[in-house]
Amino acid sequence: QFMASAGIKNFMFLVSLNQKRIISRLEERNVITSMGGSIMKRPIRISLSLLAGFLTVLGLVAQTNAQSSSYMSAEESDPGQLGWMAGFPPPPEKLIMQPESDFFSFPKLRWTVCHIRELMPTKQANRGIGPPVPLEYAIDNGIDAVTFAAMGDGKPMTWKESLSANYTDGILILHKGRVVYEKYFGCLDEMSKHAAMSMTKSITGLLAEILVVEGRLDDKAKVSSIIPELKHSAFGNATVRQVMDMTTALDYSEDYSDPKADIWTYSKAASPLPKPKDYEGPNGYFEYLQTVKQDGIHGEAFGYRTINTDALGWMLSRVTGKDLAHLLSERIWSRMGAEQDGYMTVDARGTPFAGGGLSAGMRDLGRIGLLMLNGGKINGQRLFPKDVLENIRAGGDKKAFAKAGYKTLKGGSYRSMWWILHNMHGALAARGVHGQTIYIDPTAEMVIVRFASFPTAKNAQIDPTSLPAYQAVAEYLMKE
Repeated sequence: QFMASAGIKNFMFLVSLNQKRIISRLEERNVITSMGGSIMKRPIRISLSLLAGFLTVLGLVAQTNAQSSSYMSAEESDPGQLGWMAGFPPPPEKLIMQPESDFFSFPKLRWTVCHIRELMPTKQANRGIGPPVPLEYAIDNGIDAVTFAAMGDGKPMTWKESLSANYTDGILILHKGRVVYEKYFGCLDEMSKHAAMSMTKSITGLLAEILVVEGRLDDKAKVSSIIPELKHSAFGNATVRQVMDMTTALDYSEDYSDPKADIWTYSKAASPLPKPKDYEGPNGYFEYLQTVKQDGIHGEAFGYRTINTDALGWMLSRVTGKDLAHLLSERIWSRMGAEQDGYMTVDARGTPFAGGGLSAGMRDLGRIGLLMLNGGKINGQRLFPKDVLENIRAGGDKKAFAKAGYKTLKGGSYRSMWWILHNMHGALAARGVHGQTIYIDPTAEMVIVRFASFPTAKNAQIDPTSLPAYQAVAEYLMKE
């Protein structure tokens, strides 16, 4: 797995029967390797250009079957406990830096998620110059003891136990607008920021839905009518809505074991660092999108591909005349009473990474959750029309979504880059690899924000001890 531009997807292959063949392929691309969950002692070095390219793929879910049981526990892998980057200077064995190839391999990723800006160029999402609007508090110490049954094996677990099991870096629960639970672990504290990973997609989708409701973006229009440069690409004859809901049919492979997969070309294009002298490929997100070809019929199936969000980000910038970081600041971040600036990683052309580039403070993402819960209102002010939330909560095409085979999200859908659970509480979520979540439960009037650094990327591995936990806390709070 590996993370990207904003941060990074941890790239690890489990090597078994075909160990030699896989290692050979990885070495061809100078990729990090992992054997049985244990990182090689001498990580492979890669070129600055290719490394930075790898880092621009944040939000793309890596294909891995690794299990957390083969890794150190959350307590054992705490970055403070391991002493990463401690000392003046840190000893060589404790450095996490460019151009090493392993700074998002576990357990180093547990430090990296809070320090993206030290590794990658970024652009600020400004909170403005006014004072923040404090959140109200009513801490409920009973939440730690809330018990639930995990998906699958039905094993009982408490809320507190689930935090460690899922390598939680920070957790925030708001109920009826007040903070009832707030904890920090690992690299995170209340003054620091954490990589949001693919939760960035949902914020990009929210901005798009705002423009749709305001009549500034036509979701029935062809992409090529907004971005003529994409006319001859796969996106050209797709509708804006198909991009927003990721039902585009793209000839685009994210098979990391294939050295000829499209992901490698994308990675090189998106690299924010100088290209090699002999490089002749696309430079930046926008140039790469023009090379993507169509495979199939748009609208028939859901396919989670980050390049959809890159295309949507381009459309938002073309319609508004502002880059995504500026647009986010203007429409939301500077108006919601945020405590901290956010920041987004960028490519070599300065384009913010729409699909996974955001890092932010936990309470500020709680404010995003409150906006979604309250239909666009926060601190007595309306930031966007209520119809925005209603359109998103209505959900996308369930049949198209089912074709993707998400076992822990059966019956769900995807709308405007938000995950719609269609459960009995009408919950929706922003989700990112390694456990990032903004979970909104309208019935319980609850918002949960979780930052995490789970050893492997796919949320399907921690959904069994996350989704039932969220539901159990919602039911507990409804009784209070």
